[in-house]
Amino acid sequence: MAMHGDSSVSPDRWSRGAPFVARTATIRRPLGPVAYDYVKVIVVRDGSAFLFSEFGQQIVKPGDVILLGANVLAGSEPEGHITVTTIYLDTDYMLDQVRWQYAAYLEDRLDAQEFAEAIYTEPAQILRLGEGRAGLLMPWLDELVALSVEGDFVRHYLRIQALWFQIAYVIAPFIKVSPVRISPSQRAHVRPTLPRNRRFAPLRADVRRAVTLLRDNPARRWTLENLAAEVHLSPSRLSNVFVEAYGKTPLAFLTMIRAEQLAEYLRETDLTVTAAMQRVGWNSRSHASRLFREYVGLTPGEYRRLRSRAA
Repeated sequence: MAMHGDSSVSPDRWSRGAPFVARTATIRRPLGPVAYDYVKVIVVRDGSAFLFSEFGQQIVKPGDVILLGANVLAGSEPEGHITVTTIYLDTDYMLDQVRWQYAAYLEDRLDAQEFAEAIYTEPAQILRLGEGRAGLLMPWLDELVALSVEGDFVRHYLRIQALWFQIAYVIAPFIKVSPVRISPSQRAHVRPTLPRNRRFAPLRADVRRAVTLLRDNPARRWTLENLAAEVHLSPSRLSNVFVEAYGKTPLAFLTMIRAEQLAEYLRETDLTVTAAMQRVGWNSRSHASRLFREYVGLTPGEYRRLRSRAA
């Protein structure tokens, strides 16, 4: 959630070996949409904001908890201010929890990944707990933030994990799950990443290079074949290792980058919507509008009008 703005934690600042951190912050300015390579649980403590993501645009207020999967674009528009506590969770850690929760049915972590991607099909959710039930979380959140800021994860491991389990126990009944297995193309869009030894960058230099190429030149007419040639891999091999690292195919990742950069142009420049679309590599306005809405929750025109009202 782009609401994490001032409360966001750069991967370089994560405590070494810690599977999650927690921070509380008050946000007063519009943020995002942006996406990060970890799961976020965001508890609204005070104030309100318009949140936009794959579910469209919705208001969030005290008593709400926002759940965002890895690599999901989201942005926010505070109504004056909003105070949130955000828990940033390593995807490997989350898969471990699924593995042990269903240990009687799952044989290993790969089974856990397949199971998770089959039941958690909505990568962006707003959980309406209500202020009374969400109020139960506040002491645990405050202690979790304090221990997380202190940074001695090894010494406080058992207490930190106990606090997270208490929080998860309260919010879990509100998380939407599905018994229906989704298609391979959908799964490549929302699936968790494979184990990365708790590192917040892919292990392979060629995959990091591919991401740099896409980010540096999103307007290029990329195909899987020409991207693979740039990093000296076969198209099939690049696709496999890229999905393992980022949970998306290279072209799905490119679409996310284009949506993120288009949003930046719409809020920070006077370019027309069409010109901004072309600058990020989309020449068809209808196609771009459909993809932007899929990733951000608003059409480009709606997004610009929203930001204009905020200004």
